Amino acid sequence: MKRRVACPSPRRLLRAASLLLGLLGLTSPAIAQQAGSPGGGDDGAAIFPGIARELKALQEEGWLVHGQATFVLQGHPRFRSPYQGAGSLKPEASAANTFSSDLIIGRRLWHGAEAVVDVSVTRGFGLSNSTGVAAFPNNEAFRLGSTEPTIFVPRAFFRQTIALSDDTVEGEDDPLRFDGALPRERLTFTVGKMSVWDIFDRNSYSHDARTQFLNWALVGAGAVDYAADARGWTIGAAAEWEDGTWGLRAGAFQVARRVNGLFLDPSITRGWQLLGEVDRFTRLGGRPGAVRVIAGLSRTRQSSWGELLDPVNPVGFELNPRNYRTKAMLALNLEQEIADNLGAFARLSWNDGRTQNWMFTEMDRAVSGGLSLKGASWNRPEDTVGLAGNVGWASAGRRQYLASGGIGFITGDGALRGGPEYAIEAFYDAAVAPGVNLAFDAQQVFNPAYNRDRGPVTLFAIRARVAF
Repeated sequence: MKRRVACPSPRRLLRAASLLLGLLGLTSPAIAQQAGSPGGGDDGAAIFPGIARELKALQEEGWLVHGQATFVLQGHPRFRSPYQGAGSLKPEASAANTFSSDLIIGRRLWHGAEAVVDVSVTRGFGLSNSTGVAAFPNNEAFRLGSTEPTIFVPRAFFRQTIALSDDTVEGEDDPLRFDGALPRERLTFTVGKMSVWDIFDRNSYSHDARTQFLNWALVGAGAVDYAADARGWTIGAAAEWEDGTWGLRAGAFQVARRVNGLFLDPSITRGWQLLGEVDRFTRLGGRPGAVRVIAGLSRTRQSSWGELLDPVNPVGFELNPRNYRTKAMLALNLEQEIADNLGAFARLSWNDGRTQNWMFTEMDRAVSGGLSLKGASWNRPEDTVGLAGNVGWASAGRRQYLASGGIGFITGDGALRGGPEYAIEAFYDAAVAPGVNLAFDAQQVFNPAYNRDRGPVTLFAIRARVAF
Protein backbone atom coordinates (compact mmCIF):
# COMPACT_ATOMS: atom_id res chain seq x y z
CA MET A 1 0.00 0.00 0.00
CA LYS A 2 1.44 3.36 -1.01
CA ARG A 3 2.11 5.71 1.89
CA ARG A 4 0.46 9.09 1.62
CA VAL A 5 2.59 12.01 2.80
CA ALA A 6 0.60 14.84 4.26
CA CYS A 7 1.50 18.41 3.40
CA PRO A 8 2.24 20.70 6.36
CA SER A 9 -0.03 23.64 6.87
CA PRO A 10 1.15 27.00 5.50
CA ARG A 11 0.98 28.38 9.03
CA ARG A 12 3.34 25.69 10.33
CA LEU A 13 5.78 26.22 7.47
CA LEU A 14 5.82 29.98 8.01
CA ARG A 15 6.29 29.52 11.74
CA ALA A 16 9.19 27.08 11.25
CA ALA A 17 10.79 29.33 8.64
CA SER A 18 10.68 32.37 10.91
CA LEU A 19 12.22 30.39 13.78
CA LEU A 20 14.97 29.05 11.52
CA LEU A 21 15.78 32.49 10.16
CA GLY A 22 15.95 33.76 13.70
CA LEU A 23 18.41 31.04 14.62
CA LEU A 24 20.55 31.51 11.52
CA GLY A 25 20.62 35.20 12.28
CA LEU A 26 22.64 34.31 15.39
CA THR A 27 25.37 32.79 13.23
CA SER A 28 27.84 33.98 10.64
CA PRO A 29 28.52 32.22 7.35
CA ALA A 30 31.80 30.44 6.58
CA ILE A 31 33.70 27.54 5.07
CA ALA A 32 32.38 24.02 4.55
CA GLN A 33 34.01 20.66 4.92
CA GLN A 34 33.88 17.44 3.00
CA ALA A 35 32.64 15.08 5.68
CA GLY A 36 31.04 17.01 8.46
CA SER A 37 27.82 16.50 10.27
CA PRO A 38 25.52 19.01 8.56
CA GLY A 39 22.98 19.15 11.34
CA GLY A 40 22.03 18.01 14.80
CA GLY A 41 20.31 15.03 16.34
CA ASP A 42 16.92 14.78 18.03
CA ASP A 43 17.93 16.82 21.05
CA GLY A 44 20.22 19.19 19.18
CA ALA A 45 17.58 21.96 19.15
CA ALA A 46 16.54 21.63 22.79
CA ILE A 47 18.12 24.99 23.61
CA PHE A 48 15.53 26.43 21.18
CA PRO A 49 12.36 24.62 22.35
CA GLY A 50 10.09 26.38 19.88
CA ILE A 51 12.22 25.26 16.95
CA ALA A 52 12.48 21.72 18.35
CA ARG A 53 8.70 21.33 18.54
CA GLU A 54 8.13 22.74 15.06
CA LEU A 55 10.85 20.61 13.43
CA LYS A 56 9.55 17.44 15.07
CA ALA A 57 6.05 18.19 13.83
CA LEU A 58 7.37 18.90 10.32
CA GLN A 59 9.20 15.58 10.25
CA GLU A 60 6.00 13.76 11.16
CA GLU A 61 4.45 15.45 8.13
CA GLY A 62 7.23 14.37 5.78
CA TRP A 63 9.71 17.26 6.01
CA LEU A 64 13.28 17.03 7.31
CA VAL A 65 15.01 20.18 8.53
CA HIS A 66 18.41 20.27 10.25
CA GLY A 67 21.16 22.84 10.46
CA GLN A 68 24.51 23.69 11.97
CA ALA A 69 27.14 26.39 12.25
CA THR A 70 30.79 25.66 13.10
CA PHE A 71 33.61 28.09 13.83
CA VAL A 72 37.27 27.01 14.06
CA LEU A 73 40.14 29.31 15.09
CA GLN A 74 43.54 27.66 14.66
CA GLY A 75 47.10 28.92 14.94
CA HIS A 76 50.72 27.98 15.56
CA PRO A 77 53.82 29.70 16.98
CA ARG A 78 56.96 30.16 14.92
CA PHE A 79 58.77 26.93 14.08
CA ARG A 80 62.13 25.89 12.61
CA SER A 81 62.34 26.40 8.84
CA PRO A 82 65.73 26.90 7.14
CA TYR A 83 63.92 27.33 3.81
CA GLN A 84 60.41 27.29 2.35
CA GLY A 85 58.64 27.10 -1.00
CA ALA A 86 55.30 27.90 -2.56
CA GLY A 87 53.70 24.82 -1.00
CA SER A 88 55.08 25.32 2.51
CA LEU A 89 53.39 25.99 5.80
CA LYS A 90 54.69 29.45 6.61
CA PRO A 91 57.04 29.36 9.62
CA GLU A 92 55.96 32.69 11.13
CA ALA A 93 53.48 32.63 14.00
CA SER A 94 50.03 32.86 12.46
CA ALA A 95 46.36 32.08 12.92
CA ALA A 96 43.39 31.53 10.62
CA ASN A 97 39.71 30.80 11.03
CA THR A 98 36.92 29.05 9.19
CA PHE A 99 33.18 29.18 9.69
CA SER A 100 30.49 27.05 8.05
CA SER A 101 26.71 27.02 8.16
CA ASP A 102 24.38 24.45 6.61
CA LEU A 103 20.63 24.19 6.25
CA ILE A 104 19.40 20.69 5.36
CA ILE A 105 15.92 20.32 3.88
CA GLY A 106 14.52 16.90 3.02
CA ARG A 107 11.17 15.69 1.71
CA ARG A 108 9.60 12.23 1.77
CA LEU A 109 8.32 11.51 -1.73
CA TRP A 110 6.85 8.02 -1.40
CA HIS A 111 7.55 4.97 0.74
CA GLY A 112 11.31 4.81 1.29
CA ALA A 113 12.06 7.72 -1.07
CA GLU A 114 13.60 11.02 0.00
CA ALA A 115 15.00 14.13 -1.65
CA VAL A 116 17.60 16.07 0.35
CA VAL A 117 19.18 19.48 -0.33
CA ASP A 118 21.93 21.16 1.68
CA VAL A 119 22.41 24.93 1.34
CA SER A 120 25.71 26.18 2.76
CA VAL A 121 27.23 29.60 3.30
CA THR A 122 30.98 29.58 3.91
CA ARG A 123 33.86 31.92 4.67
CA GLY A 124 37.46 31.58 5.79
CA PHE A 125 40.86 30.05 5.06
CA GLY A 126 43.14 27.39 6.47
CA LEU A 127 46.63 28.18 7.70
CA SER A 128 48.95 29.12 4.79
CA ASN A 129 45.92 28.71 2.51
CA SER A 130 45.68 25.03 3.50
CA THR A 131 49.14 24.01 2.31
CA GLY A 132 52.32 22.68 3.85
CA VAL A 133 51.09 19.60 5.74
CA ALA A 134 49.81 16.45 4.02
CA ALA A 135 47.79 15.57 7.15
CA PHE A 136 46.37 19.09 7.25
CA PRO A 137 45.22 20.05 10.77
CA ASN A 138 41.75 21.47 9.96
CA ASN A 139 39.32 19.47 7.84
CA GLU A 140 36.94 22.44 7.87
CA ALA A 141 39.48 24.29 5.72
CA PHE A 142 39.66 23.27 2.10
CA ARG A 143 41.95 24.87 -0.42
CA LEU A 144 39.26 27.16 -1.83
CA GLY A 145 38.64 29.72 0.86
CA SER A 146 37.11 33.20 0.67
CA THR A 147 37.19 36.45 2.58
CA GLU A 148 33.52 37.11 1.84
CA PRO A 149 30.53 34.83 2.49
CA THR A 150 29.97 32.35 -0.34
CA ILE A 151 26.72 30.45 -0.84
CA PHE A 152 26.55 27.13 -2.68
CA VAL A 153 24.75 23.76 -2.62
CA PRO A 154 27.11 20.97 -1.51
CA ARG A 155 24.41 18.28 -1.47
CA ALA A 156 21.33 17.69 -3.60
CA PHE A 157 20.47 14.02 -3.90
CA PHE A 158 17.67 11.48 -4.18
CA ARG A 159 17.66 8.36 -1.99
CA GLN A 160 15.49 5.26 -2.19
CA THR A 161 15.51 2.65 0.58
CA ILE A 162 13.98 -0.75 -0.16
CA ALA A 163 13.12 -3.09 2.72
CA LEU A 164 14.25 -6.69 2.33
CA SER A 165 13.07 -7.79 5.80
CA ASP A 166 10.07 -7.12 8.02
CA ASP A 167 12.11 -6.58 11.20
CA THR A 168 13.74 -3.25 11.88
CA VAL A 169 16.76 -1.78 13.65
CA GLU A 170 17.35 1.57 15.29
CA GLY A 171 17.88 4.29 12.72
CA GLU A 172 21.27 5.87 12.17
CA ASP A 173 22.22 9.06 14.01
CA ASP A 174 22.46 10.90 10.70
CA PRO A 175 21.13 14.45 10.13
CA LEU A 176 20.78 13.58 6.43
CA ARG A 177 18.12 10.98 7.29
CA PHE A 178 14.63 11.10 8.76
CA ASP A 179 14.25 9.80 12.31
CA GLY A 180 12.82 6.34 12.88
CA ALA A 181 13.68 2.69 12.47
CA LEU A 182 15.20 1.21 9.31
CA PRO A 183 14.65 -2.26 7.86
CA ARG A 184 17.31 -4.61 9.22
CA GLU A 185 18.04 -5.86 5.70
CA ARG A 186 17.75 -3.17 3.08
CA LEU A 187 18.93 -1.80 -0.23
CA THR A 188 19.68 1.90 -0.54
CA PHE A 189 20.26 3.80 -3.77
CA THR A 190 21.58 7.38 -3.77
CA VAL A 191 22.12 9.61 -6.78
CA GLY A 192 23.04 13.29 -7.03
CA LYS A 193 25.55 15.70 -5.51
CA MET A 194 27.12 14.61 -2.23
CA SER A 195 30.32 13.88 -0.35
CA VAL A 196 31.87 10.47 -0.98
CA TRP A 197 32.31 10.34 2.81
CA ASP A 198 28.52 10.45 3.27
CA ILE A 199 28.59 6.76 2.23
CA PHE A 200 32.17 5.43 2.34
CA ASP A 201 34.87 5.15 5.03
CA ARG A 202 32.49 5.97 7.89
CA ASN A 203 33.68 5.44 11.46
CA SER A 204 31.88 6.00 14.76
CA TYR A 205 34.89 7.56 16.47
CA SER A 206 36.64 9.57 13.77
CA HIS A 207 34.78 10.80 10.69
CA ASP A 208 33.43 14.27 11.52
CA ALA A 209 35.71 17.28 11.99
CA ARG A 210 32.83 19.26 13.46
CA THR A 211 32.38 16.98 16.48
CA GLN A 212 35.46 14.70 16.57
CA PHE A 213 39.09 14.99 15.36
CA LEU A 214 39.96 17.99 13.19
CA ASN A 215 42.88 16.53 11.23
CA TRP A 216 41.75 15.40 7.79
CA ALA A 217 44.01 12.32 7.84
CA LEU A 218 41.98 11.19 10.87
CA VAL A 219 38.60 11.99 9.31
CA GLY A 220 39.29 9.65 6.36
CA ALA A 221 41.92 7.31 4.94
CA GLY A 222 44.81 9.60 4.01
CA ALA A 223 46.17 7.62 1.06
CA VAL A 224 42.82 7.24 -0.75
CA ASP A 225 42.39 10.05 -3.27
CA TYR A 226 38.65 10.46 -2.69
CA ALA A 227 36.68 12.10 -5.52
CA ALA A 228 35.90 15.76 -4.84
CA ASP A 229 36.08 19.25 -6.19
CA ALA A 230 38.16 21.87 -4.37
CA ARG A 231 35.37 22.33 -1.80
CA GLY A 232 35.05 18.58 -1.19
CA TRP A 233 31.95 17.56 -3.19
CA THR A 234 31.18 15.43 -6.21
CA ILE A 235 28.31 14.07 -8.31
CA GLY A 236 27.64 10.37 -8.58
CA ALA A 237 25.56 7.35 -7.68
CA ALA A 238 25.89 4.66 -5.01
CA ALA A 239 24.16 1.41 -4.07
CA GLU A 240 24.26 -0.12 -0.58
CA TRP A 241 23.09 -3.42 0.95
CA GLU A 242 23.06 -4.11 4.70
CA ASP A 243 21.62 -6.83 6.92
CA GLY A 244 23.02 -5.85 10.33
CA THR A 245 25.98 -8.21 10.02
CA TRP A 246 27.36 -7.45 6.58
CA GLY A 247 27.33 -4.41 4.34
CA LEU A 248 28.24 -3.93 0.69
CA ARG A 249 28.63 -0.50 -0.94
CA ALA A 250 29.55 0.51 -4.47
CA GLY A 251 29.66 3.91 -6.14
CA ALA A 252 30.75 5.79 -9.25
CA PHE A 253 31.66 9.49 -9.04
CA GLN A 254 32.90 12.40 -11.11
CA VAL A 255 36.46 13.59 -10.58
CA ALA A 256 37.98 17.05 -10.71
CA ARG A 257 38.82 18.39 -14.16
CA ARG A 258 42.13 19.85 -12.93
CA VAL A 259 44.20 18.96 -9.88
CA ASN A 260 42.46 20.46 -6.85
CA GLY A 261 40.01 22.06 -9.28
CA LEU A 262 36.61 23.55 -8.54
CA PHE A 263 34.99 22.10 -11.67
CA LEU A 264 34.29 18.41 -12.23
CA ASP A 265 35.45 16.65 -15.39
CA PRO A 266 32.50 16.59 -17.85
CA SER A 267 34.00 13.62 -19.75
CA ILE A 268 32.53 10.99 -17.43
CA THR A 269 33.52 8.09 -19.70
CA ARG A 270 37.19 9.10 -19.54
CA GLY A 271 37.51 10.58 -16.04
CA TRP A 272 35.84 8.81 -13.11
CA GLN A 273 36.24 7.15 -9.74
CA LEU A 274 34.88 3.74 -8.73
CA LEU A 275 34.66 2.80 -5.04
CA GLY A 276 33.66 -0.43 -3.35
CA GLU A 277 33.38 -1.26 0.33
CA VAL A 278 32.74 -4.47 2.29
CA ASP A 279 31.64 -4.05 5.92
CA ARG A 280 31.56 -6.67 8.66
CA PHE A 281 29.74 -5.56 11.80
CA THR A 282 31.05 -7.49 14.79
CA ARG A 283 30.59 -7.96 18.53
CA LEU A 284 33.74 -8.56 20.57
CA GLY A 285 32.94 -9.51 24.14
CA GLY A 286 29.41 -8.31 23.50
CA ARG A 287 30.63 -4.88 22.40
CA PRO A 288 30.00 -3.50 18.88
CA GLY A 289 32.70 -3.05 16.30
CA ALA A 290 33.18 -2.95 12.55
CA VAL A 291 35.74 -3.88 9.91
CA ARG A 292 35.55 -2.08 6.57
CA VAL A 293 37.63 -2.81 3.48
CA ILE A 294 37.60 -0.11 0.78
CA ALA A 295 38.95 -0.43 -2.76
CA GLY A 296 39.06 2.36 -5.30
CA LEU A 297 40.16 3.15 -8.82
CA SER A 298 40.48 6.73 -10.09
CA ARG A 299 41.03 7.86 -13.66
CA THR A 300 41.99 11.51 -14.05
CA ARG A 301 44.33 13.64 -16.13
CA GLN A 302 47.04 13.11 -13.54
CA SER A 303 50.66 12.73 -14.56
CA SER A 304 53.16 10.04 -13.73
CA TRP A 305 56.26 11.13 -11.83
CA GLY A 306 58.37 10.35 -14.87
CA GLU A 307 56.32 12.78 -16.97
CA LEU A 308 56.60 15.51 -14.34
CA LEU A 309 60.35 14.99 -13.96
CA ASP A 310 61.10 14.69 -17.70
CA PRO A 311 63.88 17.28 -18.27
CA VAL A 312 63.11 17.56 -21.99
CA ASN A 313 59.32 17.50 -22.27
CA PRO A 314 57.77 17.81 -18.80
CA VAL A 315 53.99 17.94 -18.63
CA GLY A 316 52.08 20.53 -16.61
CA PHE A 317 51.31 19.70 -12.98
CA GLU A 318 47.71 20.89 -13.14
CA LEU A 319 46.58 19.03 -16.27
CA ASN A 320 48.16 16.22 -18.27
CA PRO A 321 47.73 17.24 -21.92
CA ARG A 322 48.54 13.76 -23.17
CA ASN A 323 46.23 11.27 -21.53
CA TYR A 324 44.30 10.06 -18.52
CA ARG A 325 46.01 7.91 -15.88
CA THR A 326 44.58 5.49 -13.33
CA LYS A 327 45.34 5.17 -9.62
CA ALA A 328 44.53 2.06 -7.54
CA MET A 329 43.74 2.53 -3.84
CA LEU A 330 43.01 0.36 -0.79
CA ALA A 331 42.01 1.07 2.82
CA LEU A 332 41.20 -0.86 5.97
CA ASN A 333 38.93 0.87 8.49
CA LEU A 334 38.45 -0.55 12.01
CA GLU A 335 36.39 0.51 15.00
CA GLN A 336 35.70 -1.22 18.32
CA GLU A 337 34.02 -0.33 21.58
CA ILE A 338 36.50 -1.30 24.31
CA ALA A 339 34.54 -0.39 27.44
CA ASP A 340 31.54 1.67 28.40
CA ASN A 341 32.04 5.11 26.78
CA LEU A 342 35.48 4.15 25.36
CA GLY A 343 36.10 3.30 21.71
CA ALA A 344 39.11 2.77 19.46
CA PHE A 345 39.62 3.20 15.72
CA ALA A 346 42.33 2.59 13.14
CA ARG A 347 42.83 3.04 9.40
CA LEU A 348 45.48 1.71 7.04
CA SER A 349 45.54 3.05 3.48
CA TRP A 350 47.62 2.70 0.32
CA ASN A 351 47.72 3.86 -3.27
CA ASP A 352 49.99 2.66 -6.06
CA GLY A 353 52.11 5.84 -5.88
CA ARG A 354 52.80 5.90 -9.63
CA THR A 355 51.01 9.19 -10.31
CA GLN A 356 50.31 12.46 -8.56
CA ASN A 357 47.33 12.71 -6.25
CA TRP A 358 44.48 14.76 -7.67
CA MET A 359 41.77 15.67 -5.16
CA PHE A 360 42.18 14.82 -1.45
CA THR A 361 45.74 15.16 -0.17
CA GLU A 362 49.29 14.21 -1.17
CA MET A 363 49.84 10.98 0.76
CA ASP A 364 50.70 7.53 -0.63
CA ARG A 365 50.73 5.37 2.51
CA ALA A 366 49.06 6.11 5.84
CA VAL A 367 48.41 4.49 9.21
CA SER A 368 46.19 6.21 11.77
CA GLY A 369 44.53 5.23 15.03
CA GLY A 370 43.23 6.57 18.27
CA LEU A 371 40.87 6.50 21.24
CA SER A 372 37.62 8.34 21.98
CA LEU A 373 36.21 8.59 25.51
CA LYS A 374 32.85 9.97 26.64
CA GLY A 375 32.76 11.91 29.92
CA ALA A 376 30.27 9.83 31.91
CA SER A 377 32.89 8.93 34.53
CA TRP A 378 33.27 12.61 35.47
CA ASN A 379 29.53 13.34 35.20
CA ARG A 380 29.81 14.92 31.74
CA PRO A 381 28.22 12.18 29.56
CA GLU A 382 27.93 14.42 26.47
CA ASP A 383 31.57 15.52 26.54
CA THR A 384 34.21 13.74 24.45
CA VAL A 385 37.97 13.53 24.80
CA GLY A 386 40.08 12.08 21.98
CA LEU A 387 43.69 11.17 21.29
CA ALA A 388 44.93 9.96 17.90
CA GLY A 389 47.79 10.03 15.43
CA ASN A 390 48.63 9.52 11.79
CA VAL A 391 51.83 8.51 10.02
CA GLY A 392 51.98 9.34 6.32
CA TRP A 393 54.54 8.36 3.70
CA ALA A 394 55.35 9.71 0.26
CA SER A 395 56.17 7.40 -2.64
CA ALA A 396 59.66 7.36 -4.13
CA GLY A 397 58.42 9.32 -7.15
CA ARG A 398 56.83 12.00 -4.96
CA ARG A 399 59.98 12.34 -2.84
CA GLN A 400 62.09 12.74 -5.98
CA TYR A 401 59.69 15.34 -7.35
CA LEU A 402 59.68 17.37 -4.11
CA ALA A 403 63.46 17.10 -3.73
CA SER A 404 63.92 18.47 -7.25
CA GLY A 405 61.97 21.61 -6.29
CA GLY A 406 58.55 20.46 -7.50
CA ILE A 407 55.44 22.04 -5.98
CA GLY A 408 52.25 20.04 -5.43
CA PHE A 409 48.79 21.32 -4.59
CA ILE A 410 49.42 20.94 -0.86
CA THR A 411 53.15 20.21 -0.43
CA GLY A 412 56.40 21.64 -1.83
CA ASP A 413 59.18 23.33 0.11
CA GLY A 414 61.52 23.78 -2.87
CA ALA A 415 63.83 21.09 -1.48
CA LEU A 416 63.48 17.95 0.64
CA ARG A 417 65.29 15.88 3.24
CA GLY A 418 62.72 13.15 3.22
CA GLY A 419 61.03 11.30 6.05
CA PRO A 420 57.57 10.15 7.16
CA GLU A 421 55.15 12.82 8.34
CA TYR A 422 53.81 12.31 11.88
CA ALA A 423 50.71 14.06 13.23
CA ILE A 424 49.32 13.73 16.77
CA GLU A 425 46.03 15.26 17.91
CA ALA A 426 44.21 15.59 21.23
CA PHE A 427 40.91 17.36 21.84
CA TYR A 428 38.26 17.93 24.48
CA ASP A 429 34.76 18.66 23.19
CA ALA A 430 32.38 19.99 25.84
CA ALA A 431 28.59 20.14 25.55
CA VAL A 432 28.02 23.57 27.08
CA ALA A 433 24.27 23.45 26.37
CA PRO A 434 21.94 21.16 24.39
CA GLY A 435 22.95 21.66 20.76
CA VAL A 436 25.95 23.87 21.62
CA ASN A 437 29.52 22.51 21.88
CA LEU A 438 32.90 24.09 22.54
CA ALA A 439 36.13 22.17 21.87
CA PHE A 440 39.82 22.75 22.56
CA ASP A 441 42.29 21.02 20.24
CA ALA A 442 46.08 20.60 20.16
CA GLN A 443 48.19 18.98 17.43
CA GLN A 444 51.86 18.30 16.86
CA VAL A 445 53.25 17.67 13.36
CA PHE A 446 56.74 16.27 12.79
CA ASN A 447 58.41 16.46 9.36
CA PRO A 448 55.60 18.55 7.79
CA ALA A 449 55.23 17.71 4.09
CA TYR A 450 57.69 14.82 4.58
CA ASN A 451 60.55 17.23 5.23
CA ARG A 452 62.89 16.56 8.15
CA ASP A 453 64.46 20.00 7.69
CA ARG A 454 61.30 21.75 8.90
CA GLY A 455 59.31 21.67 12.11
CA PRO A 456 58.08 20.27 14.38
CA VAL A 457 54.93 22.42 14.36
CA THR A 458 52.62 22.82 17.35
CA LEU A 459 49.06 23.89 16.57
CA PHE A 460 46.19 24.96 18.83
CA ALA A 461 42.53 25.38 17.95
CA ILE A 462 39.18 26.36 19.40
CA ARG A 463 36.02 24.97 17.80
CA ALA A 464 32.51 26.25 18.53
CA ARG A 465 29.38 24.60 17.11
CA VAL A 466 25.63 25.03 17.31
CA ALA A 467 23.27 22.51 15.72
CA PHE A 468 19.54 21.90 15.50
